[in-house]
Amino acid sequence: MAGAEKSRIRVTEYLDLELDAERWLCNRCGRELGSARENYKKGCLVHDRDPREIHPPIVGGAFNFSPDPQWVRIVEFYCPGCGTQLETEYLPPGHPLTHDIEIDVERLKQRLGSGEFRVREGRLEAAE
Repeated sequence: MAGAEKSRIRVTEYLDLELDAERWLCNRCGRELGSARENYKKGCLVHDRDPREIHPPIVGGAFNFSPDPQWVRIVEFYCPGCGTQLETEYLPPGHPLTHDIEIDVERLKQRLGSGEFRVREGRLEAAE
């Protein structure tokens, strides 16, 4: 297995961590999304959606089962290289974007170096 493959770890369905370079990558096209020490969402295209586009009213009237855009917004994050949707979050208007994945890069490198963990086929696993 090549060195780059040993240091590339699948974190989510569409997001990889390139540990040696300490970079977030789209795992569909390989586009770099930024430093692994920062929020990967900074490197994404962002679409702030009106929740009524996704959840249209089911019935007429004030109580129509559609989210009120004064109470919630839908924020979508896309890879700027291939357009793959990497993440979606529902937030109150004005709320900052969440920093949902924060990896202790130094500690992970130590644990891999000590043999406590290993990377096999892009997956992090405990060594036997």
